[in-house]
Amino acid sequence: MLQIGDKVKFLNQVGGGRIVGIQSKNLVVVENEDGFEIPTLISELVKVAEDTSYDRRERIANRHTERIIPVPEPEPEPEHIPEIIEGNDLPRFFVSFHPKDQKNPVGGEIEVHLINDSNFTLLYHYAHFDGENYQTIDSGLLESNTKQYLEGLTAVELNQLPRFCFRIMPFRKESKKLAEMVEKEITVNSVKFFKEKSFTDNDFFDDDAMIFELVKHPLNAEIDKLTEQDFKSIVNEKDRENRPVSPQKVVVKTPDVLEVDLHIEELIDSTAGLSNREILEIQMDKFHSELKLAIEKGIKRVVFIHGVGNGVLKQEIARKLQSTYARYSYQDASFQEYGFGATMVILRRK
Repeated sequence: MLQIGDKVKFLNQVGGGRIVGIQSKNLVVVENEDGFEIPTLISELVKVAEDTSYDRRERIANRHTERIIPVPEPEPEPEHIPEIIEGNDLPRFFVSFHPKDQKNPVGGEIEVHLINDSNFTLLYHYAHFDGENYQTIDSGLLESNTKQYLEGLTAVELNQLPRFCFRIMPFRKESKKLAEMVEKEITVNSVKFFKEKSFTDNDFFDDDAMIFELVKHPLNAEIDKLTEQDFKSIVNEKDRENRPVSPQKVVVKTPDVLEVDLHIEELIDSTAGLSNREILEIQMDKFHSELKLAIEKGIKRVVFIHGVGNGVLKQEIARKLQSTYARYSYQDASFQEYGFGATMVILRRK
């Protein structure tokens, strides 16, 4: 494990230097012999052992002058007592994404924390899942009513977010029954990190953060158990109690045409720090999600407004329609309404 101060050599080029900073779990900053600071992947470095032979010779030469001074035994540290908050006995655990740069969240590191807002002590295991393999990032013990830094995410890593997986075993020093183990998988759409409204005021940081609940409040959990039929029964019962039945039945029709604006300013609050490729990926994520939703809802046609520009977004949409959605036809949308700046996908005929 490389640390700040380690002397290293480059694997793929001549020279080396000393580590002066750590940007993420995979990236460090190396100051070379000329004094330049170079961000370098850990996989491209090898640690160099310091030459301490002179120090050893000096100690041997001066050994007869050294005096052995007894070192007093250190006083035992007082036993740490976890913080217990009266009434905070429910299992409330969260994962947070806290940007160091509040004005430009994706411009700096985004810290991932596990938050224990309860009187339980936690044994936790935190891992990434890429669809095939789990990679352990951190594990350990988290005391009651505290939070633990897990890792830092850079702007580059936001483009390919894994699934964030947690296994948590809560326990108390004394308890009448054992608490249930928590297993939770969090999937975060990368677009959220580019929207200022995703980061909100909260009880755990002095500034804004994105917070996800790992354990539902018992009341919310009971509500989630209710089926759609249960909700309909409750609503119908309330209707009968509070108002007469309407003689006409209201029918909600599925819209024939769905309009989706893919202009980047409609999708995120700011494009600061984003490359053209990253902007295109955000637009295409929106294209995929809206098209899949329209197919599920039985909508007949979807108009994607992409503008004219240099035509890159329009070409990428056409390429995806030909490869991934080949069963559906598409054409330029109405020139009178959209000019040359929109594509219509026909999901089913009239």
